[in-house]
Amino acid sequence: MNTRAVGAIARKDLLAALRSTSVWLPLVLVPLLLFVGVPALVSSLLVAVPVESDELNELQELVRVMPPAVQRELERYSPQQQVLVITLNQLLAPLYLLVPLMVATVIAADSLAGERERKTLEALLYTPISDRELLAGKLLAAWGPAVLVGLSGFVAYGVTANLVAWPVMGEVFFPNATWLVLALWAGPAAAGFGLGVMILVSARVRGFQEAYQLGGLVVIPFIALLVSQAVGIVYVGPLLAFGLGALLWAVDALLLWFGSQALQRDALLTRQ
Repeated sequence: MNTRAVGAIARKDLLAALRSTSVWLPLVLVPLLLFVGVPALVSSLLVAVPVESDELNELQELVRVMPPAVQRELERYSPQQQVLVITLNQLLAPLYLLVPLMVATVIAADSLAGERERKTLEALLYTPISDRELLAGKLLAAWGPAVLVGLSGFVAYGVTANLVAWPVMGEVFFPNATWLVLALWAGPAAAGFGLGVMILVSARVRGFQEAYQLGGLVVIPFIALLVSQAVGIVYVGPLLAFGLGALLWAVDALLLWFGSQALQRDALLTRQ
């Protein structure tokens, strides 16, 4: 495989994406909102809750619905600390997967559908590279930034949560094992999932907006997971996070195979 050609395709896609406001704006605003705004707001509100109040007693219900093993881990904390730990370390954990998924989806939507819209796809298809190198370049352009943004957001979330909650916690309490598994294992797999879906979608639609709107449906399972944990149906611990990541990697492999068929020159030229 010609790694120089793969790198050239990836750089071209990234530069094209960064030149488009509709692409780079959500890549900046959404991670800032989820990884800085949300933990800062939630921490501030919980820190402001009086120790002896009905509001704190109601929030303690979050602790009571946790599995016994988690409740034992929380015994060393005060009631207010318990609510902070459960909310920031547990309830918001599935939210993390949305960012690498979103970044990969946006860049991948611009990768093929955007090229077709800009009338540059046909010229790319006639360049002296193999179908495998074309696929690798497209994958690298979306997956690499998605993983990087996800890991950077993980650090930003931890710094924000620990700083804002410090007056109550008095210690560094983030990250826990669940977040580490999500950041290092399930997050990259979620990026691959969004990327695989978007390659299939953007290879068939006419423009970026159409691809992006259709690709937005990939967030539905992750939103369902977030809501399910919030209402107590599931508990996203380290084992479930690892299993979710393994499932996503398996689906990624399947999507990659289908994507390799969709990115063959003959098929793309026919649609072009």
